[in-house]
Amino acid sequence: MQQRFPLKPLCLLVLQALACHAYAGDAADAAADSNLAGAVVGPIQTVEITGRGQSRQVQNINKTDLAEALPGTSALKVLEKLPGVNFQSADPFGAYEWSTRFSVRGFNQNQLGFTLDGVPLGDMSYGNNNGLHISRAISSENIGSVTVSQGAGALATASTSNLGGTVQFFSQMPNDELGLTFAQTLGSDSTARTFARVDTGLLNGVAKAYLSGTRQRTDKTKGAGGQNQDQLNSKFVFNFGDNKLTGFLNYSDRREVDYQDVSPEMVQRLGYQWDNYEGDWQRAVNAAAGKFTGGVNSMDDAYYSAGGLRKDTLGGLTLDLNFGSHVNLNSTIYHHDNEGQGHWYTPYVATDAANPISLRTTEYSIGRDGVTSSLTWELGSHTINFGIWGERSNHTASRNYYSVTGPADTMVFLSKPFRTDWKQNFITTTSQYYLQDSFSAMDGQLKFNAGFKGMDVAIKATNLVGSRAAGELSAEKSFLPQAGVNYAISKDDEVFASASKNMRAFQPGVSGPFSQTQVAFDAGVAKLKPETSVNLDLGYRFKRADVQGSLAVYSARFDDRQLSVATCAGIVGCPSTLVNVGKVDTKGVEAIGVWKINRELSWFNSATFNDSKYKSDYMDGKNLVAVSGKQVVDAPRVLFNTEASYENAGWFARVGARYTGKRYYTYTNDASVPSFWLANLSAGYKLKAMGGLKDLTLQANVTNLFDKKYLSSIGTNGFQNTDTSHTFQSMLTGAPRQVFVSLNGKL
Repeated sequence: MQQRFPLKPLCLLVLQALACHAYAGDAADAAADSNLAGAVVGPIQTVEITGRGQSRQVQNINKTDLAEALPGTSALKVLEKLPGVNFQSADPFGAYEWSTRFSVRGFNQNQLGFTLDGVPLGDMSYGNNNGLHISRAISSENIGSVTVSQGAGALATASTSNLGGTVQFFSQMPNDELGLTFAQTLGSDSTARTFARVDTGLLNGVAKAYLSGTRQRTDKTKGAGGQNQDQLNSKFVFNFGDNKLTGFLNYSDRREVDYQDVSPEMVQRLGYQWDNYEGDWQRAVNAAAGKFTGGVNSMDDAYYSAGGLRKDTLGGLTLDLNFGSHVNLNSTIYHHDNEGQGHWYTPYVATDAANPISLRTTEYSIGRDGVTSSLTWELGSHTINFGIWGERSNHTASRNYYSVTGPADTMVFLSKPFRTDWKQNFITTTSQYYLQDSFSAMDGQLKFNAGFKGMDVAIKATNLVGSRAAGELSAEKSFLPQAGVNYAISKDDEVFASASKNMRAFQPGVSGPFSQTQVAFDAGVAKLKPETSVNLDLGYRFKRADVQGSLAVYSARFDDRQLSVATCAGIVGCPSTLVNVGKVDTKGVEAIGVWKINRELSWFNSATFNDSKYKSDYMDGKNLVAVSGKQVVDAPRVLFNTEASYENAGWFARVGARYTGKRYYTYTNDASVPSFWLANLSAGYKLKAMGGLKDLTLQANVTNLFDKKYLSSIGTNGFQNTDTSHTFQSMLTGAPRQVFVSLNGKL
């Protein structure tokens, strides 16, 4: 039965503890979490006030919030408490990439921008063509802070997909003291995560570095198989005069066995614990031959197994030069190399006459090289920023099939397939520039910023095998403006407003325009337009002795929004249909806040009401799909988070709950998944020192505290126009209650 959201208690909570928007003006401010302006004195807060006076919405999660999360938790999952943010995953860490769904104000993950220390991560989608997921880019223990802009993302962000805002990750700096940092986590489903980091300390007063290693092994929460990862991270800093050279090199090897995608009808028929057949090869063979048992009535109810493998190397080198006290030049060069395979045992292609199953793969490779550079010039009350970004990405994707003769460990990189359906290569060249002036008047009481960016993204697609599309496609805008204003009514009250226009470039790869047939691509390429958006924000902030608060209203207009419509079961791999759904309008209101009840206890609340609607019907082939006025898929109208934090005499605890409203998974809104509440708990004791150990902390984390059964990720195999039978397999169940214990400290 669908839960109803208690609106009256929500109104009371918001009025009682209205939120404070945490702002960080630029990368330097966000990374410097030791320089906090206006932070609440007392227990550690969930959101810091890091940039009052900003004209746009920027909120910062600091390293303490990350540290008190379950070790190994994706930084994206930690952000779910912020207003406007909807995060879903099928695992307790939020790191299982096939299931990860992250959206802000109705913008899905593919329409946001992500960077790590200024290096672009692409849109962090599963079949990424120009980046990688944050859980592979860096170990969670080495992230220092995360900055979220829900509307007008910073002009300097290196992204061609940030229609609806940006998420910027900043790694920790090496420590000034020589030492070893360690952490060990054990818990449910045989979880064992080990992290160790060695810091050189400051050498000769000018250089410091660290090297860390992470090993995680965990079984799935249901079914057979593991989700494992090994990582190496390194970073150095070299200071010379007022200048600095910084570099990092990170490596990740991730291998995760998939959960079976389900539909609401499947969950009702087979239960929440239903998964693939792994461990029972004969049942998989029987099902492939149409012999079903145990409530199964389709070949797609389960497969033998599935999984994803990813190897990544990501490195960057940044030179920060100060030419006097008013001019700064910051330049970064970076490289990313990726190899990936997605495995799926398919009953639709036989190995031979004796074996009705083969192993189907989607295989990826990425080679990216790029450079970013920004010049900052302080000129009286003006600060001028100018920057450029250039990248060349070489991406190859293919669909292959491999012979299987029985159950075996296939979580290895395979070669020499017996069949290839398609193979494509994409060369993507990106160039972007921006110019901005920030200035103040009335002795700093009134602040303005105005600027623009331009970008040109060109794709050259080559069809190597099969009948998928080849050709050239570009997206170019020379003037995408952004402006903002902040007015301080008093030292404790201010209003702000911002506006921005953004464009999302076309995407190559598995689900972009080139995933269509050549005929479909040729017929529609002349009408293809890149997605654009206009975002408007208006807000008010205040702070008092015990309560800090902010309330913001926003609107966004999408134009030429492109949707990839699934045309068959995901495992079959039919060419998708790319549809222009025209205009989409979004309106909403957000509140976030901290109420300091006393020195030991604080209470955090955030609330969002988001209304995203399609404004145009569209043609799907020869059929009219009437979606005008319908809610955008996977965009809940109501989100609410509440969290109480306690800290005293070494003891600390956090208990929180998150409400996610109803989400549609069809464009006509004839099918949806129900709303749900989810609670989490973390608690521990800081032992300080014991023997030769220091900063010793024992911590327990409980995810899904009340063992709620719910549907988490939706759209894993895309979305459909209609699903009145509720049989579309494009969602995953949430993880049950999990318990973990961690011990960390320093030598």
